[in-house]
Amino acid sequence: MQSLNTLVNNVATQENPLSVLRTFLDSQASLEAAKQVDKLRFVGYVLELGFDTAKIITSDPYKIAVGGIPRGSFLIMVPNNSSNIPPHFTLIRVTGVATTPLSSQVQQTYFELHKKSMPELDIWTQGELQWGALDCDVLGMFYADPSDLRKLSFSGDVNNVVSPHRYSVYSPDEALLKLIVNGTVKEKNQFQLGKLRTMENQLSDVAAPKIPVNISMEDFKGCRTAMFGKTRLGKSNVVKLIAQGMIEANSNDKSVGQLIFDINGEYANDNNQDGSKSLRSAYADQCKVYALTKRDTTPSEPLRLNFYEQPGTSLEILGSLLQQDNQNSHYITGFYNTELPTIEDIQNLPFDQRTRPIRLIQIYWAILNKAGFLANESRLKSLGLNSSNAKNFNPHFSEALRKAAYEFEGIKEIPDHPSTLDQLEQELEIIADFRKANPKHKALISSKSKKPIFGPNELALLEFLKPTGSGPSILRPYFRYHSPDAGNFLNEILELLDDGKTVILDLGNANDKIRRYFSEMLSVAIFNHQEKKFVNNKLNNDYIQLYFEEAHNLFPVNDKDFTGVYVRFAKEGAKFHIGMVYSTQSPSTINKELLAQTENFFVGHLSSIDETKSLSRVQVAFSGVENDILKAKTPGYMRMLTMSNRFVIPVQAKKFEANVQTNGSVGEM
Repeated sequence: MQSLNTLVNNVATQENPLSVLRTFLDSQASLEAAKQVDKLRFVGYVLELGFDTAKIITSDPYKIAVGGIPRGSFLIMVPNNSSNIPPHFTLIRVTGVATTPLSSQVQQTYFELHKKSMPELDIWTQGELQWGALDCDVLGMFYADPSDLRKLSFSGDVNNVVSPHRYSVYSPDEALLKLIVNGTVKEKNQFQLGKLRTMENQLSDVAAPKIPVNISMEDFKGCRTAMFGKTRLGKSNVVKLIAQGMIEANSNDKSVGQLIFDINGEYANDNNQDGSKSLRSAYADQCKVYALTKRDTTPSEPLRLNFYEQPGTSLEILGSLLQQDNQNSHYITGFYNTELPTIEDIQNLPFDQRTRPIRLIQIYWAILNKAGFLANESRLKSLGLNSSNAKNFNPHFSEALRKAAYEFEGIKEIPDHPSTLDQLEQELEIIADFRKANPKHKALISSKSKKPIFGPNELALLEFLKPTGSGPSILRPYFRYHSPDAGNFLNEILELLDDGKTVILDLGNANDKIRRYFSEMLSVAIFNHQEKKFVNNKLNNDYIQLYFEEAHNLFPVNDKDFTGVYVRFAKEGAKFHIGMVYSTQSPSTINKELLAQTENFFVGHLSSIDETKSLSRVQVAFSGVENDILKAKTPGYMRMLTMSNRFVIPVQAKKFEANVQTNGSVGEM
């Protein structure tokens, strides 16, 4: 009857990937019968067994035969006499050395031997001392899917726990390791990320098998992916590999557009120092670069702000640049500390409340015009920043003030209200001179409110417009950040993303405020773009992937604003087919809302116990590997968890190479 059950199970599951288990166990039985103990993969027996943990006993010859059993290595636990039941095995991971019931006696024997300085041990004593125990975590069970015996299934728990003596423990061979690492990875759009590496130490008497570690790009579409680890240990390299995998998976249907915020210029530009090529070089026909500063060796489109149309943001950026250049005179600090409203804020005000905020913006425009920043005046007039329907640059000063100011300048014939930026600048300078010479003149008091018509913000800008020092001319070095037609690149980038291209924003020469500005502006545009397609039922199978470096600057841990675009990415990104890959050094620096929604993790070396605890709290799968993360510092050595993997995979990522395709020969980093 047993042989009949065995035959039925073998026939039913012969097309299942688990057939390698049957081959493995048959091989082990043959080696044991032939007394070829040195070739066995058997490592020991089960001493204690629970649903979450196990303690196994093993012996030195077994450990030496399999090349060692390092912490973090995978072992398989199979029931004895399993031929009459469906093939399955329990996966366990070594977490440390455990005590045995005889540990105290063994230590006593060691003590006596060393005390007597006995160099040789008799064979019976050796047999006693070479046994030990290992603690393990029970990760789950691989088995044939009952609904389709040709398919492999994995569960995070085990279906039953019986007496420990009913199990044997093996170190899996190459075929089983491939099944463990890649067996549950989605078949579609697989990409080789690197090779299995169970420990940092590479000294071994037995050559470690080169097991490829594959990922499926389907796990990253519309999902959140975190990269954690200290700098210079391979985070950016893994990001390049993921972007590369997505480009190659996207070669046919063009359904995924990628936007990379390249804050160091490493994705857009080749690095001649270490001979590495950029992602753009590898896939020049699939990538488009937008750069703040054009580099001679990298084809790119200009990335600029429109300082006139983004007054608040551009003034904040100018202030950052001025501080960076140590421009800290009193009238300069007054200029960049001024708070300006946004164009949208003014447009949402009733007409009778627009005059003062419009005037404030107009003074700022006059400063930019005087400094030499080019403007598209027809675009500015179309913004509707007027308290009437007139398409001009009228600051709406009272006739009494204009008459007094122009007469003070010796101009008897008062011109029409300004209709160009030059005329606006001229009128504001005349008003500024008049106010400075006659600060208490009655024309400077509003006839309606009886208050000064110029508040602190207006006075700070007027002081900068017509100062005793250099004034607007000190802004000339920052021309390269401005374009009068900026804004059109938004539509260009959205079209490229819809076409399945990879867009790289080279922000290598920008400061943090400029980086944050572009990141938020494009993120908001992409979110609105995808949301609109969703509402109109036009989302189809189109995805957009975003890549953020130094993510702690964008997703601060203490951010309480749950309406911001990045939090919306975390909460609603999947619905709108928006995925993102974000990199930072520490899990604790990232907003918990985002961490809780993150599906994929790549973790390199972390140096703080608090950081590993923070990681384990947000993703329980990392419990048990904290010490390995703390100690391993090899570049490219990562602990990986994706949607396809139910447990952490230790992987040595391959080095990104421009001329290497998915299945090509790769070097390790």
